[in-house]
Amino acid sequence: MIEVIHVSKAYQENRVLNDVSLEIPDEKITALIGSNGAGKSTLLSIVSRLLNQDSGDIKIDGINMKDMKSLEIAKKMAILKQTNHISMRVTIKELVSFGRFPYTKGRLKKEDEAKIEEAITYMDLKDIENQYIDQLSGGQKQRAYIAMIIAQDTKYILLDEPLNNLDIKYGVEMMQLLQKLVKDLKKTIVVVMHDINFAAAFADHIIAMKHGEIVDQGHIDHMIDKTILDHVFDHDFCIAGFNGKKVCLYYNQMESTYERIITQDTDIK
Repeated sequence: MIEVIHVSKAYQENRVLNDVSLEIPDEKITALIGSNGAGKSTLLSIVSRLLNQDSGDIKIDGINMKDMKSLEIAKKMAILKQTNHISMRVTIKELVSFGRFPYTKGRLKKEDEAKIEEAITYMDLKDIENQYIDQLSGGQKQRAYIAMIIAQDTKYILLDEPLNNLDIKYGVEMMQLLQKLVKDLKKTIVVVMHDINFAAAFADHIIAMKHGEIVDQGHIDHMIDKTILDHVFDHDFCIAGFNGKKVCLYYNQMESTYERIITQDTDIK
């Protein structure tokens, strides 16, 4: 389990995180939601120790991160930021091999080669493993980066807006893949998301943020709630039921659509 305990962060007079405390449950997909500027990406960076907090503690499996070395953390936690910049031209296989750095520092052994092969195969990239990253589509590129994360072989995976620049098809495939990682490989995944309906459909646990603070957190059945979402996003939501899932409607001009759904499905809040 990842525990965040009374964490705060400020840039001069701008407090971006204010006394944040939360728990990330194991072997689940946890979605961090909230408007731009809520502090989601900052929190993710602090949890991964890419950024230092001003106060508070982060614990991984009961161990304070302050007492852990960087390589030790890298063997437990992998992070993929929203923007990935690679200064050199690399193939998919070369990119995936970077995931083994915490174990090898660049000197690959047979075990590392096996992990790389497994990750490439798992992500269905074997046929194009020698293609260069800059030749790939957005969906293929994202799969290559996820393969690198898989090769790193960590319990925890942190993803900062992985659906950005993906169309609906690849966005759905990405979230289905994350569910598969949880089920098959017992991963614990934290995802920063903007699309509340993707969170409602694919996450197990949701943490809602606003102005650098936690508004609420819990199972999706609790969190996909009109009162909570209205407050988090400063907007009027309608929560509808469709095929056993909650759907968030937030377009004011769709009042007639709300009425039609209400008459067709009783699972409405």
